Amino acid sequence: MGSESDNGARLRIMELANMISVPMSLCAVIRLNVADAIWQGGSNAPLSASEILSSVLPSGGGDAPNLERLLRMLTSYGIFREHINADASERRYSVDEVGKTLVTDKDGLSYGAYVLQHHQAAMMKAWPLVHEAVVDSSIEPFVKVNGEAPYSYYGKNPEMNSLMQKAMSGISVPFMKAFLDSYQGFKGVTRLVDVGGSAGDCLRMIVEKHPSITQAINFDFPEVVQLAPNIPGVTHVGGDVFTSAIPNCDAIFMKSVLTAWSDEECKAIMNNCYAALSQGGKLIVCEPVLPIQTDDTQRTRFLLGSDIFIMNMYRAKRKHWTEEAYRQLGLSVGFRTFKAYYMDFFLAVLEFHK
Repeated sequence: MGSESDNGARLRIMELANMISVPMSLCAVIRLNVADAIWQGGSNAPLSASEILSSVLPSGGGDAPNLERLLRMLTSYGIFREHINADASERRYSVDEVGKTLVTDKDGLSYGAYVLQHHQAAMMKAWPLVHEAVVDSSIEPFVKVNGEAPYSYYGKNPEMNSLMQKAMSGISVPFMKAFLDSYQGFKGVTRLVDVGGSAGDCLRMIVEKHPSITQAINFDFPEVVQLAPNIPGVTHVGGDVFTSAIPNCDAIFMKSVLTAWSDEECKAIMNNCYAALSQGGKLIVCEPVLPIQTDDTQRTRFLLGSDIFIMNMYRAKRKHWTEEAYRQLGLSVGFRTFKAYYMDFFLAVLEFHK
């Protein structure tokens, strides 16, 4: 028998070795629509695995004991809450606080698509090669196994492209609601461009909050904007942020765009944004910002885990930056001043002024 600390360390490393069980089980219950089956419009009445199966598989069949195994494991991570009767002969499950993020809202969105998007087959094939990003950083593991970069790969796979858009919408809407309640930087803006705006959800919410914006343009790759819905007051414009001129404007909004590109590509994007802005205009960027010191807080772990995802999938040499790195990037392309606002658990709001 080892010491308590030795045993704890062994248990911890074995837990980490089996950690893939968590996201894969999460994907399973998302595909089975379990959270919605339990939630039922807010009643959240505890259901047995058999009752859940009868809801998600109305034609019958399914293995209730195996579903219960998934539910028990995910209960230990706060996805579900377990309710056991007196003699422990029956277990029922309701949706816990974390699991509520998987419940489909009135707009048809949840964080479920975000989870599924990260665990598609093309993504999963790249993970066994993550060590090769250390051995040879000239090519990403995703490119090694799939033959091309993610964005071009998505463009040729409508199902992946659609899932990515739904994933971005699912995480963007909650962020934007909180962001728009706190951020005052759109006052006085009349012509706004959202660079990399995907389906246009962020721009729609900005325009609804700030009707003084009379011209709103969603600028993204042609294959992306062609799938974007019609939004009153928003014009979808297809283009390449590296080779196409961004429409002239007095403010640019850009969320979760710089993360996926190399340092040189980020500078090229920033240069293009600078050229599009009128004098006195501003670039509003929402990106993850790494803390200087590494700790074991949930936020830092998530940021660093996301950083490895970027390294493996998008750019082996791209990483989440510190606030100072963003400041220096802005100065290098000509922006006069820089401000950072921290109003979200993940994304910081970075203002660059021309």
